[in-house]
Amino acid sequence: MERHLERELDDIKRQILTMGTMVEEAINNSIVALKHTDKNLADQVIADDSKVNDLENKIEEDCLKTLALYQPVAVDLRFITAVMKINNDLERMGDSAVNIAERIVYLTNVPLRLAAIFNFKEMAAQVQQMVRESLDSLVHKNSALARKVCGEDDIVDNQNRSMFELAKEEVQKDPSQVEIILHLLSISRHLERIADLATNLAEDVVYLVEGEIIRHMAETDKVRAVKV
Repeated sequence: MERHLERELDDIKRQILTMGTMVEEAINNSIVALKHTDKNLADQVIADDSKVNDLENKIEEDCLKTLALYQPVAVDLRFITAVMKINNDLERMGDSAVNIAERIVYLTNVPLRLAAIFNFKEMAAQVQQMVRESLDSLVHKNSALARKVCGEDDIVDNQNRSMFELAKEEVQKDPSQVEIILHLLSISRHLERIADLATNLAEDVVYLVEGEIIRHMAETDKVRAVKV
């Protein structure tokens, strides 16, 4: 029985890491498509989303089957619980990557002036770093790195607020461009959402490794050094 459970858990771990790789690739591709206004790459991100959705369903089914068949306890139960949360976080990150890609398809003919003003380079780089670190914390079960991710979320929040203020200024300058500006602002919002979900994932890793739920803690408590 224990060996069967161990094999099931190993398979679930393999699947969740595969999903993490797929979602990170979707996010990176959407950001590259944004940088180069690459409609073909944006279309690819949208088309590949069904693979992420299918794998999410498979992971959830396998987790529920394992719970029903083996009734795991202690660390094994915590692992499955954390994976089910992480599975959901990853799928929603993939959805945000698709939403960015959809905005890019619409914005193929954005006036160069607006495209230059709404520069997402720093924000996108910060989001990619958070996604990479959150997934690395999962792979290596590194709760210290996970807590670091939690402390970085405010950076992206501030960048998103700056984009909102910029959008207001541009609408006042030229109300005829409001639809385009709203699409650009939507990209900022979805980047911010990916950062939020990377933070959620990092919080799930802390639960997985330490058994501590930190989701509703104050920021300073989330990022405190892990006790040795």
